Amino acid sequence: MNKLFLGLLLGTAVFMSGCKEDEPTPLTLDAIVAGMVDLNTATAATGVLVDASITVTFSTEVDATTATAANIKLTQDYDDVDIAMDIETVGKVITLTPQALLGAGTLYILDFGASLLSTDAQALTPVSRSFTTEGTFAPSGVIAHWNFENNAEDQVGSYDASAAIAVTYTDSRNAAAGKAATFDGDATIIEVPNGDQLINTRDFTISFWVKTNSTHDAGHFVLGLGAFKGLQFEMFGGYDGAKFAISYELADGTTASEDMWFPSDATSKDNGGWKGWDFAKAIPAADMIAMLKDKWLNVVYTFDGVDKKGTLYYNGEKMKSFDFDLWDETDAKHGVVGMKWGGDGVEVVNELAFGFVQSRAGTLWDTEPWGGYDFPTANHFKGQLDDVRIYHKAITASEVLLMYNSEKP
Repeated sequence: MNKLFLGLLLGTAVFMSGCKEDEPTPLTLDAIVAGMVDLNTATAATGVLVDASITVTFSTEVDATTATAANIKLTQDYDDVDIAMDIETVGKVITLTPQALLGAGTLYILDFGASLLSTDAQALTPVSRSFTTEGTFAPSGVIAHWNFENNAEDQVGSYDASAAIAVTYTDSRNAAAGKAATFDGDATIIEVPNGDQLINTRDFTISFWVKTNSTHDAGHFVLGLGAFKGLQFEMFGGYDGAKFAISYELADGTTASEDMWFPSDATSKDNGGWKGWDFAKAIPAADMIAMLKDKWLNVVYTFDGVDKKGTLYYNGEKMKSFDFDLWDETDAKHGVVGMKWGGDGVEVVNELAFGFVQSRAGTLWDTEPWGGYDFPTANHFKGQLDDVRIYHKAITASEVLLMYNSEKP
């Protein structure tokens, strides 16, 4: 009897052991790595590259049909925007690849929900991890970025300079900003081909840092793509104002130029200004000069093609805006649909210039002492330029301020 009893016990033990081995493995998260940075730590990771893919390893194989955007979310913390990602599942590993570059210096939250299942239908206990990308803050989605770190190459796209004449690279506004391109007010120019690709868009943002050198006895053509037939930014010789001139696409496909003109004591439609100017900050001439003369200035211009609205910011603060919807309905500009290169390839050439209103190949204003590149009296830019960024979206006022506070001197 004792032998029989022991045999029964042993058999039961083996049977029960077999049952445990057949139980499905719980779905747990074993590792998360973004590029070379471990995200599966007690504290939020930092220094993640803006183009990094995220590799997530689980304890057991994942049901690929549940590895979807509904169950895996990457959220931009400051505005709660979900980042679009490509999600690939192979066995225990999920690879997450953002569809656009992440913003620099930005906090992100990565969440895995309870509806993520293993192939054995085991649900994941929800998991959340956070991380911050490298660098100072800049909104995601940048199309081109020239940081002028001893070269004139585009850091994110293919808009490298084809010519950089008499450029030097000197210390920028702070140590984190590294170098800036320095222009001599005479011959210095940087030329970038295919500028139309940068401005042919419904929504647009350009952001840059600029510092004038007032030993230059003229105005400053800081940058230009065929002048007003594309895009230009100039600072007046008296430092009491500045303006953008930009070519916009009309409803019939033709183009027309409009100025974002911002002098001292600017007016809006509510105090004597043009009816299309829905906001203008009145800055006394002395204060405007103090802002524009020999000091680093952060300039941002955005255009929202849906709202038909252009907005100018200095140092993170809204300065002026206009709304094409406020133009008369009979005016062709009332039907603006976006921005568009309006050059003919002869008088102005499809090259973005830093340091002048157009590239050297253009002939517009060639005979004018203030507008011909070969004249020493022309409005060549003299000073420093840094961190020129272009977006095909209108970044928000909060993004403008965050970027300024992150990068300011």
